[in-house]
Amino acid sequence: MQLLKSEENYFFQFKALNRFDGLTHLIGCRTGGISQPPFDSMNLSQNVGDDPQSVAANRRRLWQMTGEGIHIYTRQNHGTAIRTITRRAIQSGQTILTESEPADALITDLPGIRLLILTADCQAVMLFDPLNRVVANIHCGWRGSVANIIGETVLRMRSEFGCYPGQMLAAIGPSLGPCCAEFVNYKQEIPIHLWPFRVGSNHFDFWRISRHQLVSAGLLNGNVHAAGMCTRCNPHLFYSYRAARKTGRFAALIGMNAYIASGK
Repeated sequence: MQLLKSEENYFFQFKALNRFDGLTHLIGCRTGGISQPPFDSMNLSQNVGDDPQSVAANRRRLWQMTGEGIHIYTRQNHGTAIRTITRRAIQSGQTILTESEPADALITDLPGIRLLILTADCQAVMLFDPLNRVVANIHCGWRGSVANIIGETVLRMRSEFGCYPGQMLAAIGPSLGPCCAEFVNYKQEIPIHLWPFRVGSNHFDFWRISRHQLVSAGLLNGNVHAAGMCTRCNPHLFYSYRAARKTGRFAALIGMNAYIASGK
């Protein structure tokens, strides 16, 4: 993952995804916006108590940074709802503005659509099938890991879009690392089949859990790329709910333009 800059905004991209012309993606940082403390400064969430006008201005900046298009936000509630955005749905009159509806994963095969997941310690897991030209973005906190929303999203991509997991790529964004993912009540919260991912007495490596779930869903281990950056350990770059309960949310974004070329 490499750090880049667009005017006042810093963001990260995965080199593995940059190999594909026409694929837009980024992991935004908390800098370069206009929100005031404790949301300083590029908060993109309307649901944390920030000034709505500041959030709207920050979203416009992100829209300009990413080649515009249609940005799709969703109401994340740590559930397992998966929303697909297809041409058929649009032509039938269904809305594609999903923020009023709960969903923790978004999938589309439409160019010009940007799928956004907002986080502050949870993982954003971006998926891309370069042959079928399908992208997905998943909000995956510990509850999502327990429910295996990653595996369910891959299954939905297979059933609705004909995706083959063996050719897909995955990118796991910055999130709470094994250094800080402490669960003192893990015996009540984390099912026993995930206990092998425990680090020390009560910390968990959710990066490894996500990799395991992706590979179990059929992805090749070499096609799974993780940022390996802990949000709580990097408060100058990212929002962290564990570090500061009242805080903003940064974005992971993925979407296609009109043309996708094969990876070089």
